[in-house]
Amino acid sequence: MRWKRTIQLLDVHCEGEIGKVAIGGVPKIPGNTIAEQLHYINTVDDSLRRFLCLEPRAAATGSVNLLLPAKRPEADAGFIILQADQAHASSGSNSICITTALLESGIVEMKEPETVVVLDTAAGLVKATATCRDGRCEKVKLTMVPSFVQELDAEIDTPEWGRVRFDISYGGIFYALVDVDQIGTKIEKANARKLVDAGMVLKDLINRQMPVVHPEIPEINGVAYVMFRDREEDGTIRTATTMWPGRVDRSPCGTGNSANLATLHARGKVKVGDSFKSRSIIGSQFEVGLEAETEVAGRKAIIPTITGRGWTFGLHQIALDPTDPLADGFAMTDTWGPQAGEIV
Repeated sequence: MRWKRTIQLLDVHCEGEIGKVAIGGVPKIPGNTIAEQLHYINTVDDSLRRFLCLEPRAAATGSVNLLLPAKRPEADAGFIILQADQAHASSGSNSICITTALLESGIVEMKEPETVVVLDTAAGLVKATATCRDGRCEKVKLTMVPSFVQELDAEIDTPEWGRVRFDISYGGIFYALVDVDQIGTKIEKANARKLVDAGMVLKDLINRQMPVVHPEIPEINGVAYVMFRDREEDGTIRTATTMWPGRVDRSPCGTGNSANLATLHARGKVKVGDSFKSRSIIGSQFEVGLEAETEVAGRKAIIPTITGRGWTFGLHQIALDPTDPLADGFAMTDTWGPQAGEIV
């Protein structure tokens, strides 16, 4: 076999959402910070992302996390989330996958009953406190980056649902948060396709009409995802984050719940010390907590916590033959959704 590139991947999922971790063979990414490296992948050279996230080496579901040397001295490791559309700055489920991978692979020494791992992301430092027993990472509590509201009760006219109300909020990336009843459906597995189709339409409309940029990290800009939300009778927040080109996050979504927590705080519905459960479209759960109040560029912000579980389920190596004509990857509308037609 004459391979010109090989990368070792540890298979991990967090509450059902796949977050593979590239633990070997990751090339050097130019940049003095993780944010600069993210920007490089998104604007200069996206060949590694395409290689890892598109067919024939990948499928429509899940992310691939690039494990990188930390740029900040207080961090144990850095990482960037790669998905079909672009590289992303932050993710709760992927932070849990990374922490689980680091500890269970021995890259970071596991200490029982608790190990603290500090992750360097483009959005800032994420503190991961892992509960460990018998050589396994049982659960991870993330102290997320500061989250804040960009705009509450914004409205947009749509051809199918009329005027839709939403919040724009930041939880490590920007979200448009939409109460699901406005699109005439519920957050259930059988409705995943309808949710995704609606999410893609709304994301496109919102980004064209309401551009957003992080006030301190210009590399983070634009609404990354539309997250639909609902509240169940027991008070649990039900979520469905829709992801380009056409799928639903299987986990409850850590950055999305951080963004939503900021809206609840802004409306006076939660205070420091409060916590609640968030349930995903498949029924898996995160515990969401409000740890502290803070500021970002002079605006009110909060420090959220997200607690969930990750599991390793495999280890494999992918490679590229220099004669392979499909090195750039591809996606098909049959499984990836109609937006996959935009991938060139």
